[in-house]
Amino acid sequence: MSRKRIVVTALLSLALVVLLLIPMLDKLGMVGRSDADYLRMFKEVVVLVKTSYVEKVDDKKLMTGAINGMLAALDPHSSYLPKSDFAEMKVHLAGAFGGVGIVLDTREGKLLVNSPIEETPAFKAGILAGDHIWKIDGKPTRGLSVATCVSRMRGTPGTPVTLGILREGAPSPLSFRLLRAVIKTKSLKGKLLEPGYGYISIAEFQERTGEDFERALRTLAADNGAPLSGLILDLRYNPGGLIDQAARVADRFIGQGLASGVIVTTKGRDPSSQISLTARVNDKEPNYPMVVLINGGSASASEIVAGALQDHKRAVIMGTQSFGKGSVQSIMTLNNGDGLKLTTARYYTPSGRSIQAKGITPDIVVEVVKKPATPAKPKLPEIHEADLDGHMDAGIPAPAAQPKTAAKDPKEQELLEKDNQLARALDLLRGVNLLKAGGLH
Repeated sequence: MSRKRIVVTALLSLALVVLLLIPMLDKLGMVGRSDADYLRMFKEVVVLVKTSYVEKVDDKKLMTGAINGMLAALDPHSSYLPKSDFAEMKVHLAGAFGGVGIVLDTREGKLLVNSPIEETPAFKAGILAGDHIWKIDGKPTRGLSVATCVSRMRGTPGTPVTLGILREGAPSPLSFRLLRAVIKTKSLKGKLLEPGYGYISIAEFQERTGEDFERALRTLAADNGAPLSGLILDLRYNPGGLIDQAARVADRFIGQGLASGVIVTTKGRDPSSQISLTARVNDKEPNYPMVVLINGGSASASEIVAGALQDHKRAVIMGTQSFGKGSVQSIMTLNNGDGLKLTTARYYTPSGRSIQAKGITPDIVVEVVKKPATPAKPKLPEIHEADLDGHMDAGIPAPAAQPKTAAKDPKEQELLEKDNQLARALDLLRGVNLLKAGGLH
């Protein structure tokens, strides 16, 4: 081995040893290095890697790896976002983009239509679930990632894109020339479970979630033909999203009560990160009983909503312990157009609780119960007094016939049978209203 190579190898080994020892020496107070010292050492290691690593090093890969390593040392939620990922994240949070309206899937290397979104160019043109998109603007899709195909189909509203489709049963390939439009994704869905009782599930807090939520509440009341008797807000598996939209959802139910109507407070090192979002003087929902469903997949902004409604005693929180992500990430744009997601604050519920690494504890814990694989044995019918021969009658006139209640929607009944947490929530709302009707409060 040449003398030069021995020296370089020794320097590289020394640099690596120093890097491994610095954290330990820092804890012992034995290192008093300045930022400039660390930057010089970083530069030295980069030079050694670039000149002595066994293979030629890609500069971009090396630098982005260093950035990712630095951010990973902070917490699990700070990250570097290359330009393409940054753009996709902004589109996702916006909940609207220029495209044709297709939910994609892949199977055996084929790009398939999972489903067309209603009232979009793809839906109106007659594209069907299961269609194989084999070409986009004349270029084959085989071997391309879903992200690449998505970027090719998206674009400025009003511009054309041509999809080549292979459809089962069609004698030859089909071609669809579509004009892109503004596609709006839905972050929530609502329905009446039965007369009087509404259900809204929020999958994520996007830019239009607050507005969509208020519209869903109006729709439920209109479909019911009267104010609701109760509401189930389902935040299970909701990973979070935009804090201002979470606050807008909670604001619909919170007045100027506890801590002057505080919904959430954020606190960080930077004074600008210390914010308190409070309830506004606006239209509020009637004070009907409410249940919020949460589980281990409920995080961040969904925990803000659950914590605020719990502290203000406006809803019963039901389900299992939430995830416990009580930190706030700020999105910053770097000079080259890439993005930086950096943890800048912690958030606190109205009563001052930090749920970081703790989560929201439900008022009523209800674990998921899965139906057994084998059907249960049929139960023998119960026997009542009226079934016995020679039983006495009640001795009083029979009550007037009661009006028949509306038949339950079979789909909603099936949903309740499959989801025991939802069924328990609905039972609770019914029970509260029964007690109120009897004069108990």
